Amino acid sequence: MREPGHKTEINWRMQGMIARAVGIVAIALGFVFGMRGLDDPTSHWLNTALGLLTTGMLAQGYALYCSIKRMQQLNSQS
Repeated sequence: MREPGHKTEINWRMQGMIARAVGIVAIALGFVFGMRGLDDPTSHWLNTALGLLTTGMLAQGYALYCSIKRMQQLNSQS
């Protein structure tokens, strides 16, 4: 059983995989909605697409951060 106040380790690999998957899906949906938005520029689809593309890029950036932290963690353990 864990002691109170004991620090838990962050699973950088799992967080990176989730962020990468979310990023891929958000970018793909951003392109799909962007094509829809370019057909009708006055609709809300173009803004939605830009938001999804931004979210996808941020998720990919976080996945890169998780990969770097994981490599640092692995190197510090050996």
